[in-house]
Amino acid sequence: MSQEPNTHRFNLFDVDTSDPDSALVDRSSLTSADVAQINALMAALARLRRAEDLLVEASNAYMRLNRTDMRTLHFLIASAHRNEVVTPSAIAAHLDISTASTTKLLDRLERGGHITRDSHPSDRRALVISVTPETHRSAMSTVGRQQARRFNAAARLSPSEREVVIGFLTDMADELSLAHAPWAAGPPA
Repeated sequence: MSQEPNTHRFNLFDVDTSDPDSALVDRSSLTSADVAQINALMAALARLRRAEDLLVEASNAYMRLNRTDMRTLHFLIASAHRNEVVTPSAIAAHLDISTASTTKLLDRLERGGHITRDSHPSDRRALVISVTPETHRSAMSTVGRQQARRFNAAARLSPSEREVVIGFLTDMADELSLAHAPWAAGPPA
């Protein structure tokens, strides 16, 4: 009988695991209870990221599309709900991709029956991109409905709890900003 490999599990986001010598995080002013609670918070954020990743993967598989395709459809659906006209250049700007990549993307989505291209109502040189009614219905009744469930968790909080969460998430996003990561610009020349 073969031995099972060591499957010891630990929390990768536990500060004592990732930074045992306090080289990255000074926790000298925190109690062990504070550190434990912060570790639990980091683990909860990791579970949220994992749930989001799994939802994106399942959504992509269900719709038989890739992440960029899904982001495009989401943008088109949200724009339609706001009665906004979407052009290929608006999609390129939203996705931060080139016009050539946008053309390939739109060709792929049109072949799949997900979008239509029509003449712009006021600019004869431009096209209007719309999601097809079938794709709109399918996306809203499946992926959209699942994504919307996060609203329920926020609605269960009191207004003051929501303010605390908003402040925390804003602060964390600011802390993680690449403005604090000069290395992210690439290796030194």
